[in-house]
Amino acid sequence: MDWQTHASRLANRIARPGSSWGAAVANTPRHLLVPRWYERNEAAGGRVVRDGAADPDAWLAAAYSDTTLVTRVGALHADKVEPGTVVTSGMSTSSSTEPGLVVGMYRHAELADGCRTLVTTGTGYGTALACHRLGSDLVTSVDVDPYLVEAATDRLASIGLRPETAVCDLTQGSLPGEYDRIVSTVSVPNVPPTWLQALRPGGRLVTTITGTGLILYADKTPDGGAVGRTSFEPASFMGPRQGDDYEETVPESVWHEAKCGDGKASVSRHFLVFVPEAWSIRSMLQLQLPGIEHRHRWHEDRSHTVWMTHPDGSWVRAHATDPREPATVYQGGPRRLWDPLEDILDRLNWMGELPVYGARVTITPDGETTLTRGPWKVGL
Repeated sequence: MDWQTHASRLANRIARPGSSWGAAVANTPRHLLVPRWYERNEAAGGRVVRDGAADPDAWLAAAYSDTTLVTRVGALHADKVEPGTVVTSGMSTSSSTEPGLVVGMYRHAELADGCRTLVTTGTGYGTALACHRLGSDLVTSVDVDPYLVEAATDRLASIGLRPETAVCDLTQGSLPGEYDRIVSTVSVPNVPPTWLQALRPGGRLVTTITGTGLILYADKTPDGGAVGRTSFEPASFMGPRQGDDYEETVPESVWHEAKCGDGKASVSRHFLVFVPEAWSIRSMLQLQLPGIEHRHRWHEDRSHTVWMTHPDGSWVRAHATDPREPATVYQGGPRRLWDPLEDILDRLNWMGELPVYGARVTITPDGETTLTRGPWKVGL
């Protein structure tokens, strides 16, 4: 199987010619680390389990595209599901992140020769790239899921890479060593103090903030805290989980109320926006009011409805019969979720941008994180 040609093409797409990351991508057999994956199939009404060995051409095409490959939905890992099985519900709980994004995270980390580095496991692809760049002896790879760690360890060994691996919840308890770099492709709601404790003096951490599109990178300071920036490049990863699946945060009864409740009606000052599709708006709203969940639907008459809910029981239903006209908004529950979104849209129209990207990051030794840009300031 001529995977090297496909890997070289991928390297040329996502890395500069002659760069160390290009060499790492070109020499990593991603297909061997992702033997099965889930692929969306609208005709089937869900996601279909694909088996690479059964269709080598499709396997190579998927593995060497700059695309995230979902490997687990809910508690169902593709390795353990019969090929062709259609999964119609459930959230993605593990994946092989798109290679360009992995490389981007490592560039933010400024990995250099001799850097002892902690990374997150998943399928092991990002671990493999770090091993190619640094050497396996400098890489530790951790995941909360024992099966993922076991499978990745075996598959990495099969291609000659033997980093230290461990089952570890990055958000709970201490880390299994001290590091010059910590790179998490699992998003976190805030930076755990244990990361700062595990970072060596001058070390750097890179992660994303749960529910936002913010990449955060920061260097450890002599007082045990860290300072850095949010990147101007947006990115998002799956959030942390402690069990086999993510726990329900918004009860179905709240979604039902959002779809059917009367609520308090008003007319928006703005055209209808579906927040998850607008990186900066999504990030700004999450920082201001964490935990909102979103759904939307385009109707056959081209009208559009969006719903927003919160674990505290607050909800929004906004509907626009024409995308060129402001939406009619209904809100219920203890808080008005649409009001802060209106303020964010006001600011965007007035300033032309939102301050979340390129913000200064300050982290205290106990993990208290503050983002600032000009007069704007928010704590995580």
